[in-house]
Parts: sequence; structure tokens; C-alpha cells
Amino acid sequence: MKTPELIIFDLDGTLLDTLASIARSYNAALSSSGYPTHPVEAFRQIIGDGASVAAQRCLPSDRQSESDIKHCVEQFQQHYEQLWKTASPYQDILKLLTSLPPELKLAVLSNKDDRFTQRCVEHFFPATFDYILGHRPDIPHKPNPQGGNKLMAALGTSRTSTWLIGDTATDMNTAAACKVAGVGVLWGFRGRDELVSSGAEEIVDAPMQILELFE
Repeated sequence: MKTPELIIFDLDGTLLDTLASIARSYNAALSSSGYPTHPVEAFRQIIGDGASVAAQRCLPSDRQSESDIKHCVEQFQQHYEQLWKTASPYQDILKLLTSLPPELKLAVLSNKDDRFTQRCVEHFFPATFDYILGHRPDIPHKPNPQGGNKLMAALGTSRTSTWLIGDTATDMNTAAACKVAGVGVLWGFRGRDELVSSGAEEIVDAPMQILELFE
């Protein structure tokens, strides 16, 4: 891979361990409607493709109408308002971010709603990223390339000088759609097999190993 001018990071499962906070919020939403809840570990497969898809995946099979999903998302958001700060950066993520070359441009691209993406990044990583972008009406969810393309255009970088780092097939498929290098991480929500099968060019076990990709 070419040494990058821009690294685009996924948020949930890559920079932040949000599994428990998201699981608690969805389970509270389910419980408030009298529906069964799920173990926290189950949310590794439930989340990653946006709030509505996650709601559909965790709702009972006979309660997945458009209105059911909308209500679940609304309830989730109300609970997540109180819980998002309970997340935490993965071990050595802060060390990695301060160890990257100072001239390197950094961005976040998340399928989390933009308002929560902005809050999380600004709270846990203040004054670190050049551009932060979550899902919003004019930005489709990953793996649609529109978000990644917007970041590259805004920051003036080319596809050949951009890496996208994430923990799921959605992230690697986004990298492919944007025609940038995809780097998979193993400390997040999914595993090696998923990253390999979705075309990751490199896979790292720990954050500081990303620095070795520059050599």
C-alpha cells in the first residue's frame, strides 16, 4: 500500500468500544415495548449498518414493520442520549493517534447517526480529526462510497493516497467502493475471516501495528 496522506477511520469497533452502550440502549428500547432482549455479545452481529438495520435485526420477526423499526430507533436514541459517554477508546488508540505523522490528515466515517458521531469524536478525541462524518440524510450508509468520496474531496486527497481502517465487511466493502486501501482491525466487533473474505489488504491485531504499515 502507498503511504497515505489521509486515513479514514471507522468509529464503533475501531476507535471506540461502544458495544455495551449500544446494546444497553437497544435492549432498553426492546424492553420498553415488551420485546425480548439480547445478550451484549449478540450485538457484534446486529450493529454496524446503521440504526434502522440494527433495530430490524433485534426486533422480533413479527414486529419488523416500518413503524415498528422507526419506533425502536426513536426509543434507542432516547436511551443512547444517556449512555453514549459510557463508551471508551480501545487500548492504545489514543497512543496511535498521537504517534501518526503530524502531516497526515485524519477523518472519521461512521454509520452512526451524525449527531452521535460528532459528539463521540469530539468528546473522546478532541481536536484530533480533520473531518468527522456520520450518517445523515444526504450521506448514505456505508458501503455506499459517497461519504468516503466526500471526505477525500473535502481534504484534497486522492484515492491512491487514502487508507480506510475498520473492523467489519461493511468497512472493507466501503474501501473497495471508494477504490482506496482497506485495513481491517481485529480488536473490534467482527473477526479475521470476515475481513479476509471482504477484501482487506492488510489486517492488524493491535492499534500500534498500524504504524508498521508505513515502513
